[in-house]
Amino acid sequence: MKQLSATIVSLFIPISIFGQVDLINKVANNGESNVQQFEFTTIYDIEATSVKNQGRSGTCWSYSATAFLESELIRLGKPKIDLSEMYTVRKVYQDKADKYIRLHGNLNFAQGGAEPDIFYVIKKYGAVPEDVYPGLNYGTKGNDHGELEASLKGILDAVKDKNSGKISTAWKTGFDGVLDAYLGDEPKEFSFNGKIYTPRLFADDYLGIDSDDYVQITSFTHHPFYTWFPIEVPDNWSWAMSYNVPLDQMMTSIDHALENGFTIAWATDVSERGFSLKNGVAISPTKPWADMSDTERSKAFSSPHEEMNVTQEIRQLGFDNYQTQDDHGMQIVGKVKDQKGGIYYIVKNSWGDIKNPYRNGYIYASEAFVKSKTISIMLHKDGLPKRIKKATSQAKW
Repeated sequence: MKQLSATIVSLFIPISIFGQVDLINKVANNGESNVQQFEFTTIYDIEATSVKNQGRSGTCWSYSATAFLESELIRLGKPKIDLSEMYTVRKVYQDKADKYIRLHGNLNFAQGGAEPDIFYVIKKYGAVPEDVYPGLNYGTKGNDHGELEASLKGILDAVKDKNSGKISTAWKTGFDGVLDAYLGDEPKEFSFNGKIYTPRLFADDYLGIDSDDYVQITSFTHHPFYTWFPIEVPDNWSWAMSYNVPLDQMMTSIDHALENGFTIAWATDVSERGFSLKNGVAISPTKPWADMSDTERSKAFSSPHEEMNVTQEIRQLGFDNYQTQDDHGMQIVGKVKDQKGGIYYIVKNSWGDIKNPYRNGYIYASEAFVKSKTISIMLHKDGLPKRIKKATSQAKW
């Protein structure tokens, strides 16, 4: 997912950390009011860990996937734990760099990633607690990866562009040295609850998570339904596969999971005017924002309004014309309804405890918004309806 900041004055960071100021302002200031207008009744609200802050880094994918994994551990009866997002980020930087060089630079190397990257790392390397690897070794209290990204990319492009015909044996050591300088030395072993672990042992023996129990679902028509394909977004660097189903089945999968106590890692787009932090909701009104008068726009968040009838065709068009992109990753933890019966999903964000009228650090996304703007969902296979679970049973990351 493209890079998103955690502060209200700097909420969107694309591939360049200084880019798209207009989009920053739009996401930060969508809506005219922060006064509570909706009345929500809880349907499902699944336990989650505390809201984290990704800071000035494009690591929402790691924060959302880690939040999802922490909820999974609670669901499985394990104690609450704060896992390190930056350990996952470090390993992704390393392996993405290797693929970037192998592909002669024809790969997006930036701070973004995809939800399945957490299981890629767990399966290949392991995991560590947050206090073992906070990844803050460069003089700030929060993440700030602009300088780090530029330094790493500089090394890679120097390797890619050299004209001697042979790549040196030193570049990976130099690359890892930059990661050590900014994030801290990679933990080889550590003490946790009185026992010594390596990242591999911690993932296997303490977490006990089987990466193959998880699956990513999507819904697009440029590939056949009931087939696997890697979603064509720049940050899907590992080419993780998703199972393609019709829109109604993707939504049924979300509802079935929540009803049965499973949370969801959600890849989505937050660049539309309907995603309003100050109002605490994300909506997709029937009338396009561009066609609204100033008065209509100001009233859009005043109370429940009729929302768009999102079809498979509308959804596909948004993806094809770049209106729906992989902007952000969050965690869906529940479901509410408004005073008129409209359905909204409870979404945990990673921009810190930003205030809104309903639940600080969260946003309530309408059913229409989720239908329209979802890139993919990732969840445990046991949370899927039987038909889809059976179809995905043999899938491996």
